[in-house]
Amino acid sequence: MALKRLLTGDPAKTSKLYLGIGVLSLLKAIAVRDDRNRFRRELLDAGLFIGIGIVLRRYSQLKAEKRAEIHDSVPDWLVSVAASDAAKQGIRTVAKQQLGREPEPEPSIRDRARGLVSGS
Repeated sequence: MALKRLLTGDPAKTSKLYLGIGVLSLLKAIAVRDDRNRFRRELLDAGLFIGIGIVLRRYSQLKAEKRAEIHDSVPDWLVSVAASDAAKQGIRTVAKQQLGREPEPEPSIRDRARGLVSGS
């Protein structure tokens, strides 16, 4: 499993996924609390998933703050010029020339989950 591919996409959505898995693992740990070894494993899994979810949530917030900071520093007239369709097409053309290829669409959470299930 490629860790980079797993973590690409919207960190806010991914953090919700990790937090959800962590909560389910925590509930599972509570359900198997009589089996000491299994309880520890489930509790460790829950802690890891919840921790990763919290880190991704924080990263998402920092990313949004930086984006807002950059957006606020750009003059309004430049934003209105860049928002036109001709400017967007020009930016895409320059980006294609610089990158030399078409950008790939971001895989959705559903696509990543299917890839994980089919890969194992």
